[in-house]
Amino acid sequence: MAAKIDFDGLQAFVCVAELGSFVKAAQQLHLTQTALTRRIQKLEQLLEVRLLDRTTRKVELTATGRDFLPQARHLVLDAQRTVARLRDKARAGQGHFTLACVPSLTTHVLPQLIKAYAHKHPGNTLRLHDASSHEVRAAVLDGQAELGIAINGEPHAELEEIVLFDDPLTLLCPTPHPLQHRSTVSWNDLQGVDLIVVSSFMATRMFLDYQLAQRGIQLSGHYEVQHHATAINLVAAGVGCAILPASTFENGDRPQVVKIPLTSPVVKRRVTLLRRKPASLSPAAQAFHRLVLAHFAPRGRRR
Repeated sequence: MAAKIDFDGLQAFVCVAELGSFVKAAQQLHLTQTALTRRIQKLEQLLEVRLLDRTTRKVELTATGRDFLPQARHLVLDAQRTVARLRDKARAGQGHFTLACVPSLTTHVLPQLIKAYAHKHPGNTLRLHDASSHEVRAAVLDGQAELGIAINGEPHAELEEIVLFDDPLTLLCPTPHPLQHRSTVSWNDLQGVDLIVVSSFMATRMFLDYQLAQRGIQLSGHYEVQHHATAINLVAAGVGCAILPASTFENGDRPQVVKIPLTSPVVKRRVTLLRRKPASLSPAAQAFHRLVLAHFAPRGRRR
């Protein structure tokens, strides 16, 4: 059986030995003399040896106490340094953590956040788990990831969900194309357009179908793909137009592709930051959490 270590008792013993006085040691440790005496007695009982000889006039180390003092001093100093390092590490947000994120945000949004985080915390390690919104929520709930960035879903009692921003759906149009010079495009303008849509299993597609059905709008795609990047590649090749979240593409990413806002109505998905309640975050995850909220402030709000 491993021996127990009484750090309070060790600290009390070292302090009394170095100051040669219970009164002075009690003052330095902000204890009553009675409490200090109890700590010394508890340590002696634990070690089954006598460390101090006490008289009404003075305190002296026993032979065992003199032999033990250097080791006790080393243990106390080592413990104090360890605590100081942990506090410094927490204040600096150092360490490593896992982030789960939907792939559609890894094109522009997430790289900007990670770049800022790496600049501020260059020694930290971030493990990225890209997955669907459902899988992101599950990873945070299961403790596989400390934080998640996903599309908002049904409220969960064990999830804290903070809204970061609204991400409108836009039209990606190849050049040349009859719609390429339009400042906005309505959903009705897409009738008869060769559309590239993402799979019906993806959150973006399910969200799109639901929102359009609520408004009595029906669209059919000629091409169905699994990934946003594939849709963008097909648009760049001139195959057709794609409906994707605005965050997945910036004008200038591809010279053959232009992004045009979709209106009448504007359909938005809501991007949220997730953490499990009431679990505390590691220093590294807490630092990233603060950075994300600061980046999107004052838009960040709890749901």
